Amino acid sequence: MNLPVDLINSLQSVKGFSREAFEKEHASPEKVTSIRINPYKWSTSSLPLLFPSLERTGIPWCETGYYLSVRPSFTPDPFFHAGCYYVQEASSMFLEQVIKAVFPGHEQARLRILDLCAAPGGKTTHLSALFPEGFIVANEVIKTRAGILAENVVRWGKENIIVTSNDPAAFNRLQGYFDLVVADAPCSGSGMFRKDPESIKEWSPQHVDLCSKRQKRIIEDCWPSLKENGIFIYATCSYSVKENEEVLDWIADTFEVDTVSVPHAAADGIVETVSDRNTMYGYRFYPDKIKGEGFFIACMRKKGHIDEQIPDPKRLVMASKQDRNIISPFLTNPEQYELVYTGREVDILKKCNMDDIAALYPVLYIKKPGIRAGKIMKDELIPSHELALSTIIALNLRGIDADPETALEYLRKKDFSADNASKGWNVVRFMGHNLGWVKILPNRINNYYPSALRILKH
Repeated sequence: MNLPVDLINSLQSVKGFSREAFEKEHASPEKVTSIRINPYKWSTSSLPLLFPSLERTGIPWCETGYYLSVRPSFTPDPFFHAGCYYVQEASSMFLEQVIKAVFPGHEQARLRILDLCAAPGGKTTHLSALFPEGFIVANEVIKTRAGILAENVVRWGKENIIVTSNDPAAFNRLQGYFDLVVADAPCSGSGMFRKDPESIKEWSPQHVDLCSKRQKRIIEDCWPSLKENGIFIYATCSYSVKENEEVLDWIADTFEVDTVSVPHAAADGIVETVSDRNTMYGYRFYPDKIKGEGFFIACMRKKGHIDEQIPDPKRLVMASKQDRNIISPFLTNPEQYELVYTGREVDILKKCNMDDIAALYPVLYIKKPGIRAGKIMKDELIPSHELALSTIIALNLRGIDADPETALEYLRKKDFSADNASKGWNVVRFMGHNLGWVKILPNRINNYYPSALRILKH
């Protein structure tokens, strides 16, 4: 691996950088694979059921994160498609320690949270796990990436996430709205050279300059949406000072902020740095010092008063009593939710989130406001795939318990047999975890697994 000479030279005086160890680690063929358990669908006590032939070790800065001894093929694993875990780079899971440093009671906190550059969904799903009562807006401006984000959020299954696709400037109209903004900003990507050696060809000092300017614009655009004393978390997968410490200095020069340190971070091999001009704390991850890829993260608290300004809410179209009676049996606690028409479909929204969602509609393009229930046709619910994978679905629905072979045939959208299955809609389950829907008819089984998600490999 021929690392860019300009990158190496730029890092010579950066705290924690050791050229020999850095280059040696990048020359190593060893790859690091890590996953994070979905606590809404899996428990750490059941961990031996995941990849039973592999060694698993805990990630020190994430309670639900684990390293795998080798990288398996995740595609044929029904647990992956059921959303039981998320494949995520270990370094970025340090977000958990930052959250614990600034929100000691995060499990009970009812906060408004913006994940500004959210695709593919690693930090979004992590925030969902850390803030069960939070209202999480996962935004991705690039439409194709927003689709991938939505797919991962559907697998995750938790109803506290809404997916939007907007330029950061759109959030200007929500002044003083969010308690927490996370910006994992687009960057030059040098921290991912080990995982993606081809990206080395795209790196240049000019690209670093361009990314630094883009990062500052993104921050400037979204800054008004953060309330007074709100928390801003900035992250990149770049080693460049220009994209990291210099951006922190620019933030401190431009806005009123207090820097926030994360206790005991250095104990795990993470390098704590401070910016030159304003002594802003940041945390660097070098692959020769920790088991993970290159990463940078920093946290600060916004100072200065700002009045909350929210546009008049949109009036949402509520589902009829008749449609509610049709959908309610599919839900565990239907009294906790409102049913809202979105075009011809019905979405399930938490009652406590209704005011927030209604306030966001006039400002943002909302791709996914809640859990999609499905479509009512002839007094029957045609249930959505989202509903099957959600954590709010009723547990007593008719179902088919699939063995590994049957589960894979279902995920390939192939025909399979289901002896003694009840007629009508059935949830296909694998070891108690929902995979999707089938409809049992007198002479056949209709497989409703989404065509776009089906497994193509054999």
